[in-house]
Amino acid sequence: MSEVEEFEELRPLLFSIAYRILGSVAEAEDVVQETWLRFDASATRPTSTKAFLSTVATRISIDVLRSARVRREEYTGPWFPEPLLSDPYQDPARSAELADSVSMAALLLLERLSPLERSVFVLREVFAFGFDEIAAAVGRSEAACRQLLVRARRHMEAGRPRFEADRRERHELATRFFDALKSGDVGGLRNLLAADVHMVGDGGGKAPQLAKAVVGAERVARLLGTAFLSMSRIGVTFEPHEINGQPGAIFRDRDGKVLHILALDVLGGQIQTIRTVINPDKLGHIGPVADAWAVGREVKRARRRLN
Repeated sequence: MSEVEEFEELRPLLFSIAYRILGSVAEAEDVVQETWLRFDASATRPTSTKAFLSTVATRISIDVLRSARVRREEYTGPWFPEPLLSDPYQDPARSAELADSVSMAALLLLERLSPLERSVFVLREVFAFGFDEIAAAVGRSEAACRQLLVRARRHMEAGRPRFEADRRERHELATRFFDALKSGDVGGLRNLLAADVHMVGDGGGKAPQLAKAVVGAERVARLLGTAFLSMSRIGVTFEPHEINGQPGAIFRDRDGKVLHILALDVLGGQIQTIRTVINPDKLGHIGPVADAWAVGREVKRARRRLN
């Protein structure tokens, strides 16, 4: 294999490592590109290309995450990861770990860890790297990495997200949810929601968003039912699509531009959490982005005409 072929073969793995450490599609893609530049500039061929590239990608990701932490602390409103439509890295032997680790709930839980804890956890628990490889990647001893993993596991276990194990049942519930949403069936929506369901939005101050989380099946069902009926009158549509390995949908304006995404957490045959990402900075990798403020103004005008 040539260097280019070796790199391209490992690109999905590098992106998947970087995305889980950073929670950002754009930053993960930048990490992969920078990893290639360093690989291409290297004067010697590494003994293990996978180990070398994984180490480089991890170290760059740690540096990026440290600077990103400051920005996230100053972020307007709730911060969610950039939505991922499909994970490019697949490993049948670790499909459960890969799916669970990429969910929005898991990525938000990883935000509680330090950059080193997060990197060690991702490399060991998700990708099953050996401690010798992890030590080389994060620049710590194997003993220190084991301690970092113990602390990371403790934090993760305390709030580890759980999801509906049966993907078919989860898909069927999501289908019923989106059918009820499309028809404005508030009662149908309410029956699918957990009593203490939370609905939270991430606009980052750059798009309309909920002032705070909406809690409770009745309130969330009424908000969803009335909001989408209003939006549908001005041509807003949605297409169900898996978001970060969980049921969700992409909402578009009448021109087909991405308005926002919606992701569902399903457990016990009910929807526990509904997250929306409407910050335009987090949607560009999905396609051309709509002007959410303009859509919001048009929805208000449509409501006034009806009243």
